[in-house]
Amino acid sequence: MSSYTAREGNAPDQVLIVTGGVGAGHDGAAAELRARLERAGLHVEVRDLLDAVPPFCRLLLRKGYTGSVRWAPALFERVFQDIERGTWVHGVVEWMCRVAQRRVGRWAEGFPVVVSTYPLASQTLGELRRGGRLHATVVTYLTDPAVHRLWVHPDVDHHVTVTEATAAMGTREFGVPMRAVGGLVSPTFEQEQTAAQRIATRRAVGLPVDGRVALLVAGSEGMGDVVPTVDAIVASGVADVLVLCGRNDRLRRQLSGRDRVVALGWRSDVAALMAASDVLVHNAGGLSLTEALTAGLPAVTYRPIPAHGRANAALLARAGLVPWPQNGEELSAAIVTQCEAGRQDRQVVLHHQDAGQLVRSLLNRVEAGSVLSSGEQTSEHPSGRTSVIVGAGHSSQAFPDTAAAV
Repeated sequence: MSSYTAREGNAPDQVLIVTGGVGAGHDGAAAELRARLERAGLHVEVRDLLDAVPPFCRLLLRKGYTGSVRWAPALFERVFQDIERGTWVHGVVEWMCRVAQRRVGRWAEGFPVVVSTYPLASQTLGELRRGGRLHATVVTYLTDPAVHRLWVHPDVDHHVTVTEATAAMGTREFGVPMRAVGGLVSPTFEQEQTAAQRIATRRAVGLPVDGRVALLVAGSEGMGDVVPTVDAIVASGVADVLVLCGRNDRLRRQLSGRDRVVALGWRSDVAALMAASDVLVHNAGGLSLTEALTAGLPAVTYRPIPAHGRANAALLARAGLVPWPQNGEELSAAIVTQCEAGRQDRQVVLHHQDAGQLVRSLLNRVEAGSVLSSGEQTSEHPSGRTSVIVGAGHSSQAFPDTAAAV
């Protein structure tokens, strides 16, 4: 890889994060990575890939996602599958990424490390690298449990994931080395809460102090089959339901006042709400699922949204991380089983080196000049140290040892 050129007057310890303002998961991961790096004294900038595409593309990406999931789920699934198969739909996405390259290239000038938390940003950065117009080390942080085509680019140096199951899938199905670094969520999700704190949280939102509570999440926009899911849980009698409706005020009003249901809007105290709950019921596998894994809160997938939601559900079920019941009877049984199992092993997402440490290690390596040449790929020994495999056909840097970040 070519060397980068630091911006005049700036220290080389700086990182650019490129996210995508579609839903809250990509932005949430970017914000947490920024917070971790800034606590370490680094200069960080965050940019939205949607600001690099024409206005009509921005509208399509932002509104088309929520609109199609809500009103045309079959169409959304078809688009997803067409992208995976590399049809003309994938060509349209490639065109948008080409259009974005000019502005993203300008954003990246002077940054030794660039991190993507959004698939289209990864494609844009990978193409810039392939064309020799970007000399930074590029990292993709996958926010989805299941790896899909747009997350992977052979000219991105590092692909990192939340869980080992995701990393294994990416390496197996796409032939690209991946490494699990855990969740990019607030440290508050790792903190234990006392029984008194949990009771206080339940009382504050109107939940019963005793009995099971299922926390139902449907993303920042409250999408998917939320009402039928609530009805199924309440009808079974296995738990009271706390629903996070996000920005969907219509959904919150629709559910408010129902027996054994508490419906809330957008909240900033999700860690406390998870601590006060016994199980998470989700339909997408996004940020809330990562937060639950980090908190040790057992989870159940039910009626996942199409496309990446169903792909995520399948991967989580195959890996034995989250069950995916197919009907109301199976849902109630899964809720009881997960609640009885209690808090989960958080080592699924708590790794010895997180994404922030990895980025700091990469900065140290760039400063030291220990950068691999194009065509080199890496492999990790069981000891955790890295070796280099030559001739992989794309540029890839070694995953640095944890000690390099400390």
